[in-house]
Amino acid sequence: MNAARRILRCGLASAAGILLAFPISAIPPNAAAPVPAHAAAAPIPCPAPAVKRSPKPTPPPTDPRDREVGGAALATPGLVTPPGAAAPPAITATSWVVADLDTGQVLGGCGPHEHAVPASTQKLLLAATVLPKLDPKQVITVTRKDLDFEPGSSAVGLLEGGKYPVETLWLGLLLNSGNDAANVLARLGGGDAGVAGTIAAMNEKARELGARQTRAVTPSGLDGPGQYTSAYDLALIARACFAEEAFRRYTLTRQTKIPAQPPRDKSGFQIQNENQLVFRYRGALGGKTGFTTLARHSYVGAAERDGRRLVVTLLGAEARPLRGWQQGAALLDWGFGLPTDASVGNLVDPGAGTATPTPADPEPGGQAAAQVGEPTDDSWVRRPVMLALAAALGVIALVLAALAARRGPRHIGRRRAR
Repeated sequence: MNAARRILRCGLASAAGILLAFPISAIPPNAAAPVPAHAAAAPIPCPAPAVKRSPKPTPPPTDPRDREVGGAALATPGLVTPPGAAAPPAITATSWVVADLDTGQVLGGCGPHEHAVPASTQKLLLAATVLPKLDPKQVITVTRKDLDFEPGSSAVGLLEGGKYPVETLWLGLLLNSGNDAANVLARLGGGDAGVAGTIAAMNEKARELGARQTRAVTPSGLDGPGQYTSAYDLALIARACFAEEAFRRYTLTRQTKIPAQPPRDKSGFQIQNENQLVFRYRGALGGKTGFTTLARHSYVGAAERDGRRLVVTLLGAEARPLRGWQQGAALLDWGFGLPTDASVGNLVDPGAGTATPTPADPEPGGQAAAQVGEPTDDSWVRRPVMLALAAALGVIALVLAALAARRGPRHIGRRRAR
């Protein structure tokens, strides 16, 4: 019996030695052990809604690949910033993105790929889709159906039967967020299919730009069932808009006159840009405001400083303590304070987002790496551990077999009969 115990002790000691030796010897030099997913730091959450809100439309099931468009670090419901970056300003927007219009670098964001309701920032997708198609000098006549939109919502004040240049409609759309102008432009841009054709084209344009989480239901951004976007998608759409010279000119216009429509309107009237960034932020390039009760405040703004052009997009904000454009301005200030090579991802080029995205690895050491908690390839540890375990079990099996042989078959048979 003492011999059997000695065999068991030796076998267990050998098994322990194998288990200890294999993983250590298998670790490559300078390799860091991977952190289990459950041990990764929890994301810093985005601001929660400050007021009770209406239930939002349910977005479709999220394809994990859609959340990684632009880089794996952007696939987080929380905050992502470059390594060593100062904390972004405190705002009420439930999701946001700051990006470089020229390089496409995403400087930071919160819930970049979280679905949200766009409100009138949707008009940027209308502009990206239809602006290149229409002659700005063409004069069109407004129909009764063009004026069929939600009562009390924003409008330029177009008159049925009135004749307006297309350029005036774009100014009315971008300065005054005119839903009447949106309907006219959508009707013209859709050809024989009218507004429905433009909405289909808007969704096709979103896919082309890589805005895989955007679905348009109305051309104006007035709420519709199943209409949604994300802060990242809005940045893609804004980048496409700012690439157009006409858009840059329209969105930076401070005021314009809507032409007279005699006999009902003999003198015309003036409208002013509602985006206060244009008036009160150094280097402002323009943008778009938005609000519905469902969406709350949304905002897109861009500015240029020292040859660097940044864009900010934010969704689901409240107007207190800062209005939407002020929250955008604070985020732009934060972005301009970052080094030019700061990045947590990128705005994909048109067409690139329609294929399976290739995640960009964030630079280690910053919040991007800590918050995302992407799984690592741990096969360099897993394989030797499994080999060691198999060897240890083999040694234990030999010990048990030796004990069984010493005790004899009758002893074993009695134990089985109990």
